[in-house]
Amino acid sequence: MQETNPYVQYVYLASAALFILSLKWMGQVRTARRGNWAGTAAMVLAVLGTLIAGGITGQGYLWIAVALVVGAAIGTPMAIVMPMTAVPQRTALSHAFGGLAAALVGVAEYLENANSGMSTFTVGALSVEMLLGFLTFTGSLLAFGKLQEIITTKAVIYPGRNLVSIGTLTIAILSAAFLTLNPASTAAFGVLICASLLFGVLLIIPIGGADMPTVIAILNSYAGLSSCAMGFVMNNKLLIVAGALDGTSGLILSIVMCKAMNRSFANVLFGGMGATPTGGGAAKSPTGKAIVGFSIEDAKSILQDTRSVIIVPGYGMAVAQAQHAVKELANVLAAQGTDVKFAIHPVAGRMPGHMNVLLSEADVPYDQLVEMEMINSSFPEADVAIVVGANDVTNPAARTDKTSPLYGMPILDVDKARTVIFIKRSMNPGFAGVDNELFGLDKTMMVFGDAKKVMTELVAAFKAGH
Repeated sequence: MQETNPYVQYVYLASAALFILSLKWMGQVRTARRGNWAGTAAMVLAVLGTLIAGGITGQGYLWIAVALVVGAAIGTPMAIVMPMTAVPQRTALSHAFGGLAAALVGVAEYLENANSGMSTFTVGALSVEMLLGFLTFTGSLLAFGKLQEIITTKAVIYPGRNLVSIGTLTIAILSAAFLTLNPASTAAFGVLICASLLFGVLLIIPIGGADMPTVIAILNSYAGLSSCAMGFVMNNKLLIVAGALDGTSGLILSIVMCKAMNRSFANVLFGGMGATPTGGGAAKSPTGKAIVGFSIEDAKSILQDTRSVIIVPGYGMAVAQAQHAVKELANVLAAQGTDVKFAIHPVAGRMPGHMNVLLSEADVPYDQLVEMEMINSSFPEADVAIVVGANDVTNPAARTDKTSPLYGMPILDVDKARTVIFIKRSMNPGFAGVDNELFGLDKTMMVFGDAKKVMTELVAAFKAGH
């Protein structure tokens, strides 16, 4: 892209600075909203800079306007109508659209300039862009399907899956290399596209639901790297910077997620966590002990006059949209003099930071949100731990059962609290497909029901008692 306006570089510089500040601010709960606004402003400046850069014809502006209208018509309802519980799915769709956009730009550039003597570097960057973009597109669509439970959330395991996946990736890489050396080879161009699309599917199919937070971070990294490659093709410095920021931040986040789950990249991408779920009985715990459901009044009697309570949110809270009811219960407990904190596991929910987003929406004070490493030492002193639909991240089997797919994953030490109130819709296992040993402990009170309904009734019981 030829930039004829001398002020464009200043606009791009401001945009890049805001992107960097956005990442910095979003790294802390207290400054996350400021980071979100900074990222939005950076994108607005990036679009404006591109529009004033020059080299766009009148018809080009028309197509840009049409694209903006169509994009706004799709994106606005996604932002307003989709519930907070669907944020992971929305994120996966955003990655799919971003990957497809980058890949299609690569296709257009190749078809337009393949016979005009493109440099080896340009064709190589195009090949990388298309490979990453297309695999991100199909991979993100598969991730969306698993998160939305349109397709099975279980890992789909088949004999020789690693060989098939690695073979497909090898074909994509070899075709990209051949295309780089032979830009006029339309056959290599077609093979590259098909192999990249197929590898995106093969990448996600053998991954179980428990690994989705890490998968989303990895796909985010791929989309960013694809955009970075597109920046080299189009000679756009801002795309290079923004894509590199997106790619590296996604990579770092993936590493953090893998560490939080005690997983390696190879294990996440090819291991198939959750491939052999044990299922869950309706009336038995993993230890064989009969499970008895406790009432709202039973839970209220335990929570009265407590000194300290730790609330552990999970996907059950998200799917029931119970964050506001949870916040109200926290207020009721605080009013009676109870110290209330929220234990945040980095992979609770379906995406990194899922619980932080939901609780921030409910205006839970930031100082009550405590990360796993800081809160675990407080569980032995806690009178009660209230688990709101957080299954896998509270399962003691992660410490002791070497046959469990959760083994080695750092968990919240809920079982060390004096009493555990576990709010759950049923005895079905969590997203990893394994039963929770916490259910069978004598100190655990199972309160069955929708998290929002249970929390609302619990609040009402406290207010009625006063």
